[in-house]
Amino acid sequence: MRSPLEEIPGVGKRIAAVMEALGIRQISDLRGRDPEELYLQECLMKGYREDRCALYVWRAAVYYAENEKRDPKMLKWWYWKDRPYRAKGAEKHEFAE
Repeated sequence: MRSPLEEIPGVGKRIAAVMEALGIRQISDLRGRDPEELYLQECLMKGYREDRCALYVWRAAVYYAENEKRDPKMLKWWYWKDRPYRAKGAEKHEFAE
């Protein structure tokens, strides 16, 4: 059975399973969450530092959950790489390099 989390661009079966293991069962569970904290929880759960790209997926997933009108370019995980963000709608998702 497909997880509702797989609706999020960039989230497949494996990433959805990680989210569910961290208590995130539906997209709305991501609203108001800190992507950095979620990434840290993932690393602690796995017992090793996950690839940094996982953090970018967390950032994109939180953006997706918090915005009904979404900029298509902001739905790509690579948009959320470590750099300052100035795009409309990303103000609360500014991450330091």
